[in-house]
Amino acid sequence: MNRREFITILSGAAAAWPVATRAEQREQVRRIGVLLPAAADDLIFQARIAAFHQGLALSGWIIGSNVRIDTRWATSNATEIRRHAAELAALAPDVIMASGSSTVGPLLQASRTVPIVFTIVADPVGAGFVDSLSRPGGNVTGFMDFEYSISGKWLELLKQIAPNVTRVAVLRDPTQGSGTSQFAVVQAVAPSLRVEVSPLNIREVRETERAVAGFGRSPNAGLILTASGSAFGHRDLIIALAAQHKLPAIYFQRLFVEAGGLISYGPDQIDQYGRAAGYVDRILKGEKPADLPVQAPTKYELVINLKTAKALGLDVPPMLLARADEVIE
Repeated sequence: MNRREFITILSGAAAAWPVATRAEQREQVRRIGVLLPAAADDLIFQARIAAFHQGLALSGWIIGSNVRIDTRWATSNATEIRRHAAELAALAPDVIMASGSSTVGPLLQASRTVPIVFTIVADPVGAGFVDSLSRPGGNVTGFMDFEYSISGKWLELLKQIAPNVTRVAVLRDPTQGSGTSQFAVVQAVAPSLRVEVSPLNIREVRETERAVAGFGRSPNAGLILTASGSAFGHRDLIIALAAQHKLPAIYFQRLFVEAGGLISYGPDQIDQYGRAAGYVDRILKGEKPADLPVQAPTKYELVINLKTAKALGLDVPPMLLARADEVIE
């Protein structure tokens, strides 16, 4: 080979290097899908997804550099959730982060191969999402909303903040097995606290209004709202009914107290989204959902609304105030 031929070959190879490098960089960009049962202007979910993004950044994933995120704000409408789930699955991302049972079911209908990491699911085994908590077995894993034992804690806290309560209605979604399980735990704890508990189903607005109004006519009554998608959908209604009928009520999440509810005790949802980013990172690095155990919450928070307590004529015990993670005045 003469000198001219060598230079020509070398020049051609050099010209090809940037193209090869760019192609290699494109291949290294991973794709994450995100499905949320909320509107894009929902401040609560904006804070949660920000925690997810932060968790990814801590693991070295930079949006627009080595990872692309396709987010679908599906609202709480079931038809829209199914549509967006099908769209995300069709994109064949490396992994999908899904929030709540209402999103995981439609995603599984759309794909049994795309890895899915969920947050805020009450009973993933009962819902059929995983085979077991320790060995999920399929393409899904994630983080449970809470352990059922917390349901008994709700009744204990309600008695502490409203000691005169002797009858409690447990609001639940009858279409979800988790609602039945949560009520069973409350029912088991009730005799030791000398409280009578009754289930009230959350369905249509008018039915819920009639049920709560009827229960509220009796003296010394209170409410426990169990976790479900319907509870979120009826959030403002239930808070308004509790205020209207002067019913002390405890909720499973802080956002109800921020909206005017009395007291809440439940997992730190922001923390769950940060932990979900850790599972997404592990899947992107080669691990399988089937081998990643479903995890229970590790951080819980107690929130009290003093303004609501005052409106109900309740004096919050100092020891309970001292235990609160946040007090709204």
